[in-house]
Amino acid sequence: MTQTEENSRRLLQSLLVSLNGVASEPLAWAGPYFGEGSAAHSLEVLERCEALLMGRRTYDVFSRQWPSAPGPYAARLNAMPKYVFSSTLEDPRWNNTTVIGEDPVKAVARLKQDPGQDLIVYGHGRFGQTLCDAGLVDELTMTVVPVFADGTPVHRPGRTPQAWELLAAGPGKDPGLVSLTYRPAPSREETNASDGGDR
Repeated sequence: MTQTEENSRRLLQSLLVSLNGVASEPLAWAGPYFGEGSAAHSLEVLERCEALLMGRRTYDVFSRQWPSAPGPYAARLNAMPKYVFSSTLEDPRWNNTTVIGEDPVKAVARLKQDPGQDLIVYGHGRFGQTLCDAGLVDELTMTVVPVFADGTPVHRPGRTPQAWELLAAGPGKDPGLVSLTYRPAPSREETNASDGGDR
């Protein structure tokens, strides 16, 4: 499944990745490289999005970190609608949070059909990986942090390989960072259809 003309809005996924491909626990190794440039860019992207989607683990971290945090980024994050995909969370205390206990693939597909601004997912844990595997992510931005880290790799062993097209590449918003933005590559069938099947 890829984005079609019927989709009213895109699903963006933004993640931090180490030089050796680790995506887990970025708070433990990425913080020193994020300064004013990264903060301003993160706010700019967030202001173009209507809602934040997350799994239970991200909710637990964010709901402790952001409700009492100062600054415009925290204010925007706290004010915007948030959807948590969890079968165990029953009483979210973070304001403007809705819990969705059903199949996340079906629920996110419906959210993408609604009119409005883009949706955003941070990180590439089990929830983010599920959305990528289902073909629901329309744009994937990886910020490469110049460290080697221990943890879970972006691509888990046993997952089906996926092809992506590079949209943009260049220096990140702070020294040492590199930003890579991708979209899903069209399937062979889609490519053949677009060129009239002359292959």
